[in-house]
Amino acid sequence: MGVERGTGGQRRTIKAKNRGEEDKKRGNKAEELGGTPMAAVRRIRLQLAVNLLNPYYFAIQNIAVMGTNTDSSMIQDSNGAFPGDRKITVVFVLGGPGSGKGTQCSKIVENFGFTHLSAGDLLRAEIKSGSENGTMISNMIKEGKIVPSEVTVELLKKAILESGNNKFLIDGFPRNEENRATFENVTKLEPEFILFFDCSEEEMEQRLLGRNQGRDDDNIETIRKRFRVFIESSLPVIEYYDQKGKVRKIDAMKPIDDIFEDVKAIFAVFPAKVL
Repeated sequence: MGVERGTGGQRRTIKAKNRGEEDKKRGNKAEELGGTPMAAVRRIRLQLAVNLLNPYYFAIQNIAVMGTNTDSSMIQDSNGAFPGDRKITVVFVLGGPGSGKGTQCSKIVENFGFTHLSAGDLLRAEIKSGSENGTMISNMIKEGKIVPSEVTVELLKKAILESGNNKFLIDGFPRNEENRATFENVTKLEPEFILFFDCSEEEMEQRLLGRNQGRDDDNIETIRKRFRVFIESSLPVIEYYDQKGKVRKIDAMKPIDDIFEDVKAIFAVFPAKVL
């Protein structure tokens, strides 16, 4: 029948070999599933130890819990819709430092009735409030640490929930892929589109250096560092949404009024604000 027959010793050797191969397969399968149960326990213990060494760990967890305790009548469903037919529209506004997105956001608010939210402004307002969370944020910034995405997203979510509006421009956020994923996971909202102000680094640099009342850190070294951060962290977010057909690119090299004409064409899908 084509089956090789052997002695009893050979059969025992073959069986032992087969058992060894089965054990190896089981071991490989365990690795695919994340290792042995004990290895998983060790990883969990290690992560817990790392978390406990972070002096801000419990404060961050407290912010997340506070977010889940918001009035249930205001919490969105899995589709991002709010009770009372409240459908939230979010537009992310991204662009390098000096691209002019702040100026255009003001015009969009004035003409189309959006509420402008800046993650940086919300963080600064929380610090200024003197709250426990504000103190935690302030200390992290002073120590040169990055404020966790969960903290920023909870502040954005709170601002959206407390607003009577249903259309929001979120300026300068998400700054990176972690911001993006956290925002979508926590709020269950996806942006309607991304408004991307495309401007050359040389032009943005000239604009920032030419400001009469620029930021305190508007010097050549810090400006170029901000450019690098934008390219390394924010461009991947733009590329992610571009693959989903959600990026609306604006030529931000033009004069302000010409730029806004392009912006108005994009926002024509929204009713104009009654002045």
